[in-house]
Amino acid sequence: MAVTDPVDIRLLAALADLGKAAVHELAAKVGMDPREVAYRLVALSGSGLPLLVGVESDPNGLRSAIAGSPPSWAQQPQQPPQPQRPPGHSGPHNVQGTPSGPYNVQGTPSGAYNVHGTPSGRYPGPPSAPVRQPMAPPQPPPRPPAPPQQQFAPPPMAPADPVMSTWGVPQTASWARGDEQQVTPQAAPEGKKGRTGDVMETQGLEGEQLTVQLLEVQDPADYLFSAAGYSLEAGERSVVVHTEITNRGNIPFVSLPDNYLELLSADGKPIAKAPVSLTSRPPHKIGVRPGETLGGHTVYVLPDATRVVAVRWSPRPEPDERTLTWSIDD
Repeated sequence: MAVTDPVDIRLLAALADLGKAAVHELAAKVGMDPREVAYRLVALSGSGLPLLVGVESDPNGLRSAIAGSPPSWAQQPQQPPQPQRPPGHSGPHNVQGTPSGPYNVQGTPSGAYNVHGTPSGRYPGPPSAPVRQPMAPPQPPPRPPAPPQQQFAPPPMAPADPVMSTWGVPQTASWARGDEQQVTPQAAPEGKKGRTGDVMETQGLEGEQLTVQLLEVQDPADYLFSAAGYSLEAGERSVVVHTEITNRGNIPFVSLPDNYLELLSADGKPIAKAPVSLTSRPPHKIGVRPGETLGGHTVYVLPDATRVVAVRWSPRPEPDERTLTWSIDD
């Protein structure tokens, strides 16, 4: 199998040098998020490459954790015995086509995950009272038919309400009336904005108190890209962004600081970083301890005609109120 993705090639080259390594160690070596590294390694392992992705654990510790949690079936109330059902009623059945028991999930990154689902097995339905056949009331003696003039016709049916027949009960209608005020959807919250050199405060996903500063944007940076041994395709250019992050709180920041550091083009489209690092401009490292300030450089490869107007930092893929944006368009 031929590997063509440059990120996969870089991962496999680093793994070939190490031979055997933990996922977080390999991620630190290549400067990537451990979750993305685990996902790519599992995908490559299933493609036929001589690669085995494993998980190492403490068996005694896992058994103690499992034994400390009571089984779900012990907390369920006991169901009363089911009465005999008459013919034509179905009773509890085993669900066909659904495997029961623990299984190893293939193609999923290793790590600690809580699996939520429905345990397999036989489930009795709700208790129901036995069906009793009502006793037929005694039949009165037949009465002679009434004369024609004494026959009573049924009362005429009242005309149906067109509103009721079309829409149902007005108080329970789920459709929106035209005379009611329409609710305007709320706009997505925006984070702080500044310019190159500004220091802005924000928070991480775990409540980390962070300060991020955009120090420099080198556009273009083709000479730095070539000096590191890389080559650009025709019509491409490289950009290098220098940022600095400070952890002002007591909670460690355990992610890669520039994991979601993006460039914004003039049409508003984000440009993700390239999976390369320059020897003359060291990249960011994973993790920032409380009270620590670290800097790093992020490399981007984009079409030569693209005009970059801003740099955006966020602790997650989708922007939110914690997002920071620096305008660089003069």
